[in-house]
Amino acid sequence: MLTIISPIMRIIEIPMLALQRVLGIHRFAWVFLLPNLILLCLFAFLPVILNVAYSMTSGDNILLEDRPYVGTDNFTRLTECSNHFDPNSCSEDKFWRAIWNTLWFVTLQVGFMVGFSLLTALILNREIRARGFFRSVFFFPVLLSPVVIALIWKWILQRDGVLNAFLDWTGVGGFNWLVDAEWAFAWTVFLTVWAHMGFYTLILLAGLQAIPRDVYEAALMDRARPWRIFWRITLPLLAPTMLVVLVLALIRSVQTFDEVFAFTGGGPGTATTFIIQYIYERGFAGAPRLFGMASAASLMVAGVLVVLTLVQLWVNRRNVDG
Repeated sequence: MLTIISPIMRIIEIPMLALQRVLGIHRFAWVFLLPNLILLCLFAFLPVILNVAYSMTSGDNILLEDRPYVGTDNFTRLTECSNHFDPNSCSEDKFWRAIWNTLWFVTLQVGFMVGFSLLTALILNREIRARGFFRSVFFFPVLLSPVVIALIWKWILQRDGVLNAFLDWTGVGGFNWLVDAEWAFAWTVFLTVWAHMGFYTLILLAGLQAIPRDVYEAALMDRARPWRIFWRITLPLLAPTMLVVLVLALIRSVQTFDEVFAFTGGGPGTATTFIIQYIYERGFAGAPRLFGMASAASLMVAGVLVVLTLVQLWVNRRNVDG
């Protein structure tokens, strides 16, 4: 194998050495960076620029040259409401239903996610039997495909599913879990918490293990009670990690789409329609395909995510400097 590779590398070395002499040793690094930069521009920066351009046009034509320029009309239509707390009073009522659904979902999901992740991390940080096994069990859902998770729980919760079969067997009777709006929303929150909790548990567990043991030993010598140790030692020292988990969970929660789309399809009605699904339906699944409206909505969501990302970077830098 080496006898084949070595001559090839010698042939490649000749133009590379010549190029290095022309560019210099310091500029030569750009030769290796250039392919990655080209791909980054093609698949990251260019789509963002096109998205901004599409947000200022209307119609259902794909080519920009066939789309009339409308300026900020798409943003105006999205935000035009006589009462933003009442989606029925908005020009684009489904957009605001998706916004309010997303806000409720993010509030509940992130709250339960952080709370259960902290509780699980505290338990798994203790000296318990089969601790490694339980850590693997809680992290296992993170390894599964979101669509697979959604289909599994849909199979469990459908009218003739496993849960209703068990309830019928016990005499309680089954329920239409995914037909009732409130139950569908609640199960959506549960599903996403169950699917992603292991990731945040792992981060919090790492934060707990980074706390020096001698601090706890000193507290035990002073006969401090467990709840006081938690409030005065564990929680303050874990606060930077908690903040990182909170920001990451917020970003992930706002972007929720795949599990919910495969689980409820946004229904019943618009009960579980969130902002990313609204963008998908307006741009790709609806008729006509309103690319301009979808692009404008996606830019508004991107603005929120940029703010959350800047907060995360600020928190990370503060932790490093601290």
